[in-house]
Amino acid sequence: MPISLSFSESANALFGAAGRFDPWALRWTPEALDKPAGAKAIAPRDAVARLARAGLMRRVPVAVIGPREAKPEEGAMAEALGKGIGTLGLQLLCGGKNGVMEAVCKGCLEAGGLPIGLVPDEEWSAANPYVAIPLATGIGPARNAIIARAAEVLIAVGGGYGTLSEMAYGLHFDRLVLTLGDAPSVPGAVACATVEEALDRACARLLRIDR
Repeated sequence: MPISLSFSESANALFGAAGRFDPWALRWTPEALDKPAGAKAIAPRDAVARLARAGLMRRVPVAVIGPREAKPEEGAMAEALGKGIGTLGLQLLCGGKNGVMEAVCKGCLEAGGLPIGLVPDEEWSAANPYVAIPLATGIGPARNAIIARAAEVLIAVGGGYGTLSEMAYGLHFDRLVLTLGDAPSVPGAVACATVEEALDRACARLLRIDR
């Protein structure tokens, strides 16, 4: 079933100065419990895109995680996911290396986004060529915990032990963890059938509405 939220078009309740949702603090005001007469529905992706275009939404990262050696279908899925993230104006965070990370950065950058790559190496130049904001950590795989802590949502596209560790950290930190393709199956993670479903669920999380 599609996820939707209601808002008053006439009062601009979602996007106006006196709106029900505060997109900078990512929280709803008490007035959100009052549903105006004649309320219309808007998909989470559309709401997030409108907020991002207006410069109203704080860009809390959405992380995409996955293997350095991606299968062709995982690369294609990651690139489509990156394109969706960039188009919606979401902030992409990833490990900044190759495989799924490179594919998602490529899709995001080409769609107008600014992918952040948190690389495990000591120099920013180790990032893949599509990372717009490379951050060298010099801490190796330990940077997986930082990615999981920094992101509001983690989306796994395939993956092995490294991806599994990020998923586990994400669940431990009470993040929304979504999976696509052959990503590890972990209790608490939500399997998504399509890139569109993953984007909808990610946007619903950012908007603090039921998923």
